[in-house]
Amino acid sequence: MDNRNTQKRYTIEALREIKIDAPDEEVRRKVLANWDLVAKPLDGMGRFEKLIAQIGAIHGRPEIDIAKKAVVIFCADNGVVEEGISQSGQEVTLAVAKNMAAKASSVGRMAACIGADTIPVDVGINHREKIDGVLDRKIRCGTRNFRSEPAMTKEETVRSIFTGIEMAAYCKGRGYRMLATGEMGIGNTTTSSAAAAALLDLPALQVTGRGAGLTDEKLRRKCEIIEEALRRYELRGADPVHILETVGGLDIGALAGLCIGGALYRLPVALDGVISMTAALLAERIVPGTKAYLLASHKGKEPATKKLAQALGMSPVIDGELALGEGTGAVMLFSLLDMALAVYRESNTFADIQIENYQRE
Repeated sequence: MDNRNTQKRYTIEALREIKIDAPDEEVRRKVLANWDLVAKPLDGMGRFEKLIAQIGAIHGRPEIDIAKKAVVIFCADNGVVEEGISQSGQEVTLAVAKNMAAKASSVGRMAACIGADTIPVDVGINHREKIDGVLDRKIRCGTRNFRSEPAMTKEETVRSIFTGIEMAAYCKGRGYRMLATGEMGIGNTTTSSAAAAALLDLPALQVTGRGAGLTDEKLRRKCEIIEEALRRYELRGADPVHILETVGGLDIGALAGLCIGGALYRLPVALDGVISMTAALLAERIVPGTKAYLLASHKGKEPATKKLAQALGMSPVIDGELALGEGTGAVMLFSLLDMALAVYRESNTFADIQIENYQRE
């Protein structure tokens, strides 16, 4: 079947039917061989040689072009903030989304430095206001409080995933060659920690951090609420869609969809921090093969990040103790990839300088 036709069928069955083709391994080998021709020590660009080869394999071409890049930032509120697990209220989500629309947020400033675009998307801000410069893909005004009921209905959950898939198609149609994940939503370190604990089958304490700066007491409260939900909804070893439905968020669902969409439309997707990495693991569990199209940008400060990276078989590039979110770490990876590509495309070869190539032994 044509996977792209599934976009308008918001059903779990349509989601399960999606199949991902593997990146082009012949192109990967060709890119790696090209790296060995560049006048430098073998593997001199370290892991960036493999990352560039991964991008080539995803695009299916050894001539790599990621000049047109975008950060897709899904904005949504989370009902669990009613439990006092955040320093801020939901009004902050709306305020930051407006700032993003004006390209004045942290990720907007950083993206502008390297010529990348930012695309904020409202999938669940708890307000009816339409924001100029923010795409309206609202599913509902925030999730429910998962302490008292599932965060979303099954239909809302599946729709959030397909919204992300459709955003990948939207970006592909506008000529973007690479995407990054971004998010904004008060309370989403709680939803991502709950989902990560369920996916990784770990105690909440091992995957839950302080978010924007919780006290010890509030962190304990946050972990207690997550553990309570894991028991209530029987989430240990549960189906990933059920995990997302009960304790996840609209932003996490859309991020998972963007990862799946990147794989469908052969767009490499740079992951940001713990929230997008949780979404990535959900995406891989829902549609196996998705992770081959994803690149991990940074380690982050949240304790789940390292464990999620291990589960995905990834090694984040940047170790800067970043904790800002919004897609800022992924934008940093954009800039590093641009520099690595300059070496790949524009450097002299051994033939140019008339010396013998290094040989692999």
